[in-house]
Amino acid sequence: MDGKGTAPAIPNLAAQRERYLVNALTEYKDGKRPHAALKDMASHMTDAELRNVAAYYASLPALPAGARGLPPASAHDQGKKLAAACAKCHGEDGNAKTPGIPTLAGQQPHYLVAAIEEYHQGDRGTASMKSIMRDSSRLELEQLALYFASQKPVSRGPARNGDASAGEPLSAVCGGCHGARGVSTDAATPSLAGQDAQYLIRSIKSYRTTRRNWSMQRFVGGLGDKDIDNIVAYYTSQKPQPADAIPSSTQELAAKCDRCHGDETNPSMVAPKMAGQDKDYLVMALRAYRDDRRESSTMHKMTTPYSNAIIDSIASWYASQPAK
Repeated sequence: MDGKGTAPAIPNLAAQRERYLVNALTEYKDGKRPHAALKDMASHMTDAELRNVAAYYASLPALPAGARGLPPASAHDQGKKLAAACAKCHGEDGNAKTPGIPTLAGQQPHYLVAAIEEYHQGDRGTASMKSIMRDSSRLELEQLALYFASQKPVSRGPARNGDASAGEPLSAVCGGCHGARGVSTDAATPSLAGQDAQYLIRSIKSYRTTRRNWSMQRFVGGLGDKDIDNIVAYYTSQKPQPADAIPSSTQELAAKCDRCHGDETNPSMVAPKMAGQDKDYLVMALRAYRDDRRESSTMHKMTTPYSNAIIDSIASWYASQPAK
């Protein structure tokens, strides 16, 4: 009755915006939100009853910070701590200096997570990588990847073999996935620009034997060793760039959300208040928008690039803030 959620993942309703509550209950009533119990409850209420319920909860005082208020956790900062396990080979900032060891700085985050998991599963053959962070959760791997993605990559220098000018036309097919000049704009596809030559050669040739990717296997199958040397020479000569739009702090993420959710001066805002909300509920709601399981074109567009680590970071931040 005081508007406080009685269990994790049940949102607090006290002092929530009335217009938002009306809209949310109407969406349950119309079947636009999938929660079975709420759909059934709302379907038996008249429009007037929906408005009355919303008005009641909106009129309640904001709940004081309780045990569920959590300190803000930055995915970037957590990732930096985890990166210590990788520093011996890949460098503290992800810029490796040893030939044959790939640079991780500026690399696309979803790709990094997938690559680490492939080592753990034995799909990639580097023995030393099979045990690194093997006991880490998916969330921790995403935090690690976000940290490295935000670092500025440094070119590893030209390849010792191959002709970059001859490799440029051969790279036309590669550019469809790996981006112009080897700078990827897809979080799941690695950037190749400025990468270590030995690592690139080994990786490309591995598609002939152990690595499984139908498109890469088909393309690499038609290349000779000289072609591969030329392609690698071209990509190592290109200027690397950090992965696009990687947030460096939770506050930076929250600032974007606050454009709609943080305006306390406009009572007609439809976007809900998030400060002091239950963390588990925020995680669930943000994932639902990202995965297109809850209708909002604006929210879906905003959250599509967000990994679970970013969503966890945003939810932790808002759960720790005092409700108003």
